[in-house]
Amino acid sequence: MANVRKPATDQPDRPLKRGWTTGACATAATKAAWHALLGGDFPDPVTIRLPRGQTPAFALARTAAGNGWRRATIIKDAGDDPDVTHGAEITATVRRLAKNASIVFRAGEGIGTVTRAGLPVPPGEPAINPVPRRMMRAVIDEVAGAHGVGADAEITLSVAGGAELAEKTWNPRLGILGGISILGTTGIVVPYSCAAWIHSIHRGVDVARAASLDHIAGSTGSTSEAAIRDRLGLPLIALIDMGDFAGGLLKYVRDHPLPRLTIAGGFAKISKLAQGALDLHSARSEVDKAALATIAADLGAGVDVQGAVRAANTAAEALEIGVAADIDLALVVAQRATAVAANVLAGAPVRCDVAIIDRQGAILAQTHDEADSGT
Repeated sequence: MANVRKPATDQPDRPLKRGWTTGACATAATKAAWHALLGGDFPDPVTIRLPRGQTPAFALARTAAGNGWRRATIIKDAGDDPDVTHGAEITATVRRLAKNASIVFRAGEGIGTVTRAGLPVPPGEPAINPVPRRMMRAVIDEVAGAHGVGADAEITLSVAGGAELAEKTWNPRLGILGGISILGTTGIVVPYSCAAWIHSIHRGVDVARAASLDHIAGSTGSTSEAAIRDRLGLPLIALIDMGDFAGGLLKYVRDHPLPRLTIAGGFAKISKLAQGALDLHSARSEVDKAALATIAADLGAGVDVQGAVRAANTAAEALEIGVAADIDLALVVAQRATAVAANVLAGAPVRCDVAIIDRQGAILAQTHDEADSGT
């Protein structure tokens, strides 16, 4: 489960500001509401302890009180991380339960409900991951102990506009319906760490495996995803938005195998994979046009075509030069990318093929395992 969108291409020329996870915000809101229910006042700011020992303080945006319940809202600050929940209103409503009822989590407005197996919490449960649950249990225990009462409470989390925010995340694809997820393992959002995206890739594979799918496809973007879905006829649950993280997908599938994996992307991204790059972001890898010129030479291109490919401004221009010279750069690049992927899979029982998609959604090349008699 993840509330992540694509990282920005350009990073600011200043130290990047860290932020707080939805789990940390939900924990702080829960502590404030529970403290008010037991002690009569809302601590503002409210301080919590994160899993690694940090003790941040959170300002309350709003509070409310009623017969047997208290409510606190915190505005999430994701820092410079490209998270769709930055600025979201994370609200906790807390009620006391009967002795020995323990702690119960509820999904309020804007919080998703899990409907498929393979995620960290079972179907039917609110989409609140295990670490945030532990953090909220800890503050319930802490405050209850300070007041000499039992730690028996109902925690209802909600996020204003969460259902709309969730449409920008992986949640609908993963079978998390109705809103966002409450996430976080450390409580801190590290800007552009890419951890949330890779986490989503892992959960996508987990859900596909739990559904007993025998074929998934990882794509670098929406155009390649649409093209490969049309070609292969895969269900939405089988489609993994891997973005630039080919290595993150391949390594996880190596350790959590399915029978078949297809990698789909544009010519430039797949060229990087063919060169051995597993992070395809423009800031961390670049297309080796000299290598493309060598491929052109191997395919019989003349010196002038080789020189033009080597001097091309972009991978797309190099591809156009090859097409004009009747040189199939795309197929060889796809074949080499397949070999790199197979090397990463390192003998895992996974058949892997690679497809290259142009900007209009046409499939320029696709490799095939010898055992594949279909697409």
